[in-house]
Amino acid sequence: MEDIKQAVERVAANVEQVIVGKRKAVELVLIALLCKGHVLLEDVPGTGKTTLAKTIARSIGCTFKRIQFTPDLLPSDVTGISIFNQQSREFEFRPGPVIAQIVLADEINRATPKTQSSLLEAMEERQITVDGTTYALPKPFIVLATQNPIEYEGTFPLPEAQLDRFLLRVNLGYPEKMDEIAILRRQRQSHPLDAVEQIVGVDRLLELQEQIKEIYVDELIEEYIVALATATRHHEDVYLGASARGSLALYRTGQAQAALAGRDYVIPDDVKLLATPVLGHRLIISPAARIRNVTAQVVMNDILNAVPVPGARAGRFERSATAAR
Repeated sequence: MEDIKQAVERVAANVEQVIVGKRKAVELVLIALLCKGHVLLEDVPGTGKTTLAKTIARSIGCTFKRIQFTPDLLPSDVTGISIFNQQSREFEFRPGPVIAQIVLADEINRATPKTQSSLLEAMEERQITVDGTTYALPKPFIVLATQNPIEYEGTFPLPEAQLDRFLLRVNLGYPEKMDEIAILRRQRQSHPLDAVEQIVGVDRLLELQEQIKEIYVDELIEEYIVALATATRHHEDVYLGASARGSLALYRTGQAQAALAGRDYVIPDDVKLLATPVLGHRLIISPAARIRNVTAQVVMNDILNAVPVPGARAGRFERSATAAR
């Protein structure tokens, strides 16, 4: 798995030339890329969400389209529309910006629910249907959506069906003092995004996505993943817990995290590290708990402390991985 680790480290280092001091957030987005998953970038304005999406797209050589979500945006503005050509006397499909390898859905919660739903088929099935005709989306296809969690006026909260389609939710946060000074100095003459070069090609990324699936996951790890997901469904402060899609997301991201660590097997720490980014946004906190300011982060901390961690026998996962091979 060293080749996966080295490739991701090279891309992450390239992205960090622009996004300073956010190594964990960068790695989470790259994990989503390896797992063919979509990412919800949730943070206040000015923290680099859009810049992060652009930098990653350039680093891996993918086609990039940006959709600015507004209340007057229509579904056809996202997917495309069929227009009648008077010369050929036939309808021609004009593709929308969603037909790209990396799509930035900027301020996704500002569009109406009808427009938001235009992404549901694309995110889950990697295809769109316009006027009864289905069009396949390019590979890879990744949606990086941004939203501001502070401002609620004029916004439409994402429904559970759409939140569940995001593999990860990532928060960038404000930079540290020295990191912010470095940002000022790097942008003294020009924006570092202009100098970003391609590190990994699309074909290589597709190969890495397939290699991730070969990472060994022990039965105890599988039971641990399901136990975490089940615990979210029975927590007293949770109205709606994580679905089976959440368990699968935690399974796949655990494989990617193991590869980033240079291992060909998953350990419990991989799962614990990703449990909150993968499952947190899939939870609906009960109204009574929200009054007490209970958040998904608090619930996930309770669950991670309560669910027993497997691995009483040292070397269990290494031996099992060797036997599986």
